[in-house]
Amino acid sequence: MQNESSLARSVPASIPALSEQETFDLTPVSLWKEDYSGLKRLFDQWRADGVTDLRSYLTVDPSRAQACAMQIRVVDVNRRTLEWYEARDLAHLVANLDKIFRDDMLDTFIDEMVQLWNGGTTFSSYTVNYTLGGKRLDIQLSGRIMPGSEESWDYVLLAIENVTERETARKKLSRSENYARGLFEYSPISLWVEDFSAVKRLFDDLHRIGITDFRTFTDVHPEFVERCMQEIRVIDVNLQTLSMFAAPDKATLLSRLSDVFRDDMRPHFNEQLIELWNGNLLHHREVVNYSLTGETLHVHLQFSVFPGHEKNWDLVLVALTDITARKKAEAYLEFLGKHDELTKLHNRAYMVDELNRLERKGPFPVSVIVADLNGLKDVNDELG
Repeated sequence: MQNESSLARSVPASIPALSEQETFDLTPVSLWKEDYSGLKRLFDQWRADGVTDLRSYLTVDPSRAQACAMQIRVVDVNRRTLEWYEARDLAHLVANLDKIFRDDMLDTFIDEMVQLWNGGTTFSSYTVNYTLGGKRLDIQLSGRIMPGSEESWDYVLLAIENVTERETARKKLSRSENYARGLFEYSPISLWVEDFSAVKRLFDDLHRIGITDFRTFTDVHPEFVERCMQEIRVIDVNLQTLSMFAAPDKATLLSRLSDVFRDDMRPHFNEQLIELWNGNLLHHREVVNYSLTGETLHVHLQFSVFPGHEKNWDLVLVALTDITARKKAEAYLEFLGKHDELTKLHNRAYMVDELNRLERKGPFPVSVIVADLNGLKDVNDELG
């Protein structure tokens, strides 16, 4: 008896049943009861006239799509529909359907008609409607010929979901992505998006076996540096990269990375690995790369791991600024500082530097030859 009493108390009171009309009216999405029987008769007539490709038939003459719309009769809508479309009542809504269904919804309406023409009892589309106040609504529409009306199409139920906020957010995200993509592709410096996760795993293996002095380790095992170079995966490069490295396209560049990162690049890359080993995920240095034509490129490299990817280094941005012209100018200035501009022979500054170097490092003994050239000043003054 006690168990029966407890069970009775746990059973909720009966929920009052709603009528079909009440359920329809209170549903929180827009519902439309429509009569497509006139459209069915129009389709039958067109089939009898020999129409087989409805899409082409409607596209050639848009007035035919309008004729289809005129055959659809709105029987009823629920409260949410009136709220969304800013209509006072059904009569107000129906009298202004031309304000709701207009502009850029023709193509999707044709898609819906083709779905029915091809024998479907359901149809769907993403389209645009407008409120009676002129506000744009992005909607997801789903329609169904209700059971028992498959022959006449006299009862079709449409459910409309307002996806304006979602679509606005999607478009905003798409614009942001396009903007970011444009900044990447058309940046005036060379940009590389790379995956260093395999390098991170190699580092983790070294930590597990107790390696602490990474510089000494790479001095003893130069093959480890080579292995790290091979494990880097290039995800993408921008247009300036192709121009800078004389590559016709991205595929060609990515297939010839061994021609880009070689020779004098290796010691620079070793220093870069040491930076990473020490936890410097944002660093820069001057390095040497090579174009696909074999030209030496001096570049200023800026390396940064993307925020949120610090644990596995699977997304890295490398920015390369071509400083080859600057390095050539610096080399020429250094040459002028130690050579005579006219004869290209070493000058006094070079001799002083060499004497200082010899004094510090040798080799010893050092022999010095002094020669007196008679008439050199006269020759230089007269003949340059």
